[in-house]
Amino acid sequence: MRYEQRRPAAPLDAFVESIWICENEPRPCRLERILPHGAAQLLVNLKEDETRSYHTANGSCLRSPGAIVAGMATRFQIIDTDEQEHVVGVSFRPGGTTAFFATPAHDLCDVDVPLDALWGAQGTALLREALLAAPRAEAKLDVMERALTVAWRERALHPAVAFALADFRARPSLTRIAAVTDRISLSPKRFIERFKAEVGVTPKRYCRLLRFQRAVTRAHAGTRLDWSQVALGCGYFDQAHLIHDFQAFAGLTPTAYQASRTAFQNHVIFLQSGGE
Repeated sequence: MRYEQRRPAAPLDAFVESIWICENEPRPCRLERILPHGAAQLLVNLKEDETRSYHTANGSCLRSPGAIVAGMATRFQIIDTDEQEHVVGVSFRPGGTTAFFATPAHDLCDVDVPLDALWGAQGTALLREALLAAPRAEAKLDVMERALTVAWRERALHPAVAFALADFRARPSLTRIAAVTDRISLSPKRFIERFKAEVGVTPKRYCRLLRFQRAVTRAHAGTRLDWSQVALGCGYFDQAHLIHDFQAFAGLTPTAYQASRTAFQNHVIFLQSGGE
């Protein structure tokens, strides 16, 4: 496997966490569970011009174009390993999609939107052609960064949203809506509306995702863990709340996650019995 990433130059770096490329050797096709990780992504499948997701109940396959914007997710998704063989992607910072797409972030939440619906069919086709023509991984990253530069719109997050994101990252165990609205002089209702429009989910749901990802990081790195201590260290009231969020976001328990984890923290081998 080959994986390279970089942070783009200013002003894109305020909205984009990384631009990356992943190349895998062909391997037996299997399904993988992709966990919600608190960020939107732009994905271009260069092996084939198709993106697939699978229904957990009956295994039916939903096919989309190979270039998509995957909004912030609040539930796991099932994909196959074939579509991970050669991918170029962009991981946005929270609120970062609003600098590149006119669509509010909450309209992108939990859906895969074809990129041509946002950037037009011609622009998307030219991007794919340029990525395929670029001879090396670094050149492909250059192509994607140029496309982002063209699409970038000069804008800033609402001050209340920017303040809240920083505060939540520091203390995800607390959904401090009152602290934000007192500081910014914005009503709670208006603040939640702005946060959803720019980030994609409510402040409460965003904090839950942050706590969940902290727990996933611990679970991925550890072997024999004291789950009650993991829960407290990640901002949960107790182990029961940790297990509840794992089942809500990942569809399985923490121990089931450990048993079926892969090299990538948010990729888990999909087993129908995983939640048992």
